[in-house]
Amino acid sequence: MKTYNPIIHIISLACAGLIMSSCETTGPGAASAPPPNSGRLLIYRVANFGEDLSLVVSVDGKDAGTFSEGANYSGYLPAGQHHITVRAVPNRTAAGPGRRTLNVMAGQTYSYTAAWSGGNLKLVRNP
Repeated sequence: MKTYNPIIHIISLACAGLIMSSCETTGPGAASAPPPNSGRLLIYRVANFGEDLSLVVSVDGKDAGTFSEGANYSGYLPAGQHHITVRAVPNRTAAGPGRRTLNVMAGQTYSYTAAWSGGNLKLVRNP
């Protein structure tokens, strides 16, 4: 019969506790303070966006992320003017991207849905 060193057992428990505490503060859904002088931008995929399509969100000409079915963009932008672009990939139908210029004010939340309109994408402001 094997015997285990109690020191190894204690160290294992301590490591497990450290791992759990780090997951609680950085895991999904963890609350974090927004950056100072920023606003929040939310972009959702419309329900009929397409199962085999991903939504690419760009802010000021830089891709901020690619979102598949069930995923949405959520991020903070510094106050000021920003250019938001959404596009679908793969783009089999040469659909045009949706574009919006947004003047972000600190502390505000801006919510949009990426939707299809005449074969192109557009950003529709959510109430």
